[in-house]
Amino acid sequence: MADQTTDVLVIGVGGMGSATIAALAERGVDVIGIERYDIAHANGSSHGNTRIVRRPQYEDLSYVPLVEAAIERWHEIESAIDTRLYHAVGSLDIGPRDGSIFTDSKRSCLEHNIPHEVLDGSALNRRFSGYDVPPDHRAVYQPDGGFVRCEAAIIANVGRAHAAGGTIRARERVEYWSAAESGVRVETDRATYHAETMVVTAGAWTGQLLESLSGLLEPERQVMGWFQPATPSEYQPNAFPVFVCDVPEGHYYGFPIHETPGVKLGRFNHRSETGVPSTLDHTPDRTDESLLRSFTDSYLSAEIGPTQRLSTCLFTNTPDEDFLLDIHPDHESVIVGAGFSGHGFKFASVVGDILASLALDGATEHPIDPFAIDRFD
Repeated sequence: MADQTTDVLVIGVGGMGSATIAALAERGVDVIGIERYDIAHANGSSHGNTRIVRRPQYEDLSYVPLVEAAIERWHEIESAIDTRLYHAVGSLDIGPRDGSIFTDSKRSCLEHNIPHEVLDGSALNRRFSGYDVPPDHRAVYQPDGGFVRCEAAIIANVGRAHAAGGTIRARERVEYWSAAESGVRVETDRATYHAETMVVTAGAWTGQLLESLSGLLEPERQVMGWFQPATPSEYQPNAFPVFVCDVPEGHYYGFPIHETPGVKLGRFNHRSETGVPSTLDHTPDRTDESLLRSFTDSYLSAEIGPTQRLSTCLFTNTPDEDFLLDIHPDHESVIVGAGFSGHGFKFASVVGDILASLALDGATEHPIDPFAIDRFD
């Protein structure tokens, strides 16, 4: 192709990138998105049917205003496209009574006036019969939590972008880029692009594209599993809230049955396997399956039968496990959205607006100071 010129070039069209392109296109900006794989694909961290949404944020209280804005934005997007993306099935933050998941989730609710209930393990198991957590554990139950349909959200955002005049080019790989006062120049395996601004939302590949930030971005291999329960009715969306759960075997998270057969779960820091994306094994194995079944065997009440599906995804962790949402410290024409550390997809609806505002105005109305790159200086 001949050289292409655009206002903004977005690199990576997953959850964050697709929302950014849609936000820019709907503001009348000439925008092109570049994706090395398909729309959508299973090579990164924006697949697997569902992603958890929790209003309480035990990770850090600074996330609460952002998640509130994100939920509102998901509903606005749904209304505009007449497609359901967000399912409010409730959420549970479960752990020992003195553990950080329970105590910090409760504190998050109290400080931000989030409606919630505190349940001990026995009460939780009676109320949601699919669970069998230890009686002395505690849980914060929040009825507005749930999940977002992640691939459906990407497709919806791409549809928004197309409808507003945006262009997205899949199966195209960035090979080189440079920045100058006049903007950025990007070479791919198909074309050369010139843009005033570049937004990088390339997930686990961000550190390879932005080498000066590579020390802040560590890709990690994760595996999700879907398992057939003997009593499927206990694991339907109306009976089984999404959860995060801290137990001696690790820190797990899970979902009700939805679209793909089986109850779904994963384990944070699954096998602590890190590296560049090309070196991480994308094929799940029996060890991965066994790590997940250690939770189903001990903390779900029903007999869990055959495995239905295993799928690998890639988290990208920062040293403090918080996001990078900022202008590149060395290049004013480069905007960074990265390091979502396994809990970012719920924020994609509002992150797209934030990155679009940074690209156009150099600032955003949303509170993103905790996610500045220079916090590591």
